[in-house]
Amino acid sequence: MGQSFDPKRYAVFVVDDDALVRAEAVDLCEDAGFTVYEARNADQAIRLLERHSDIRVLFTDVEMPGTMNGLKLARAVRDRWPPITIIVTSGRVQVGEGELPENGLFFAKPYPPKGIVKALNDIASQIQG
Repeated sequence: MGQSFDPKRYAVFVVDDDALVRAEAVDLCEDAGFTVYEARNADQAIRLLERHSDIRVLFTDVEMPGTMNGLKLARAVRDRWPPITIIVTSGRVQVGEGELPENGLFFAKPYPPKGIVKALNDIASQIQG
């Protein structure tokens, strides 16, 4: 028999400079059963990515202070950690498909919680394959 699906085996990394939005996203992912890490900007995110090999999804806002925005972070993660699936979100910037890394997803804020959970579960089941 096949192994049963366990979302705890895959971590989601939430990166957003807005503490309230970040906390809500973390709660959403944890409620869906995932291990979650969080960062307030891309610089902090890169440092955490270097330490946590269980991260399989980057869930990042576009507009953030620091040396890079969410789209630059998404490209850096795609180049350095290709297995990580990327979800980009923004309340003000409309991101076109050509701006996302390969297989990246975009959700406009306010994003639908059920849509995010479905995307996370779809990603996790593809990883488990």
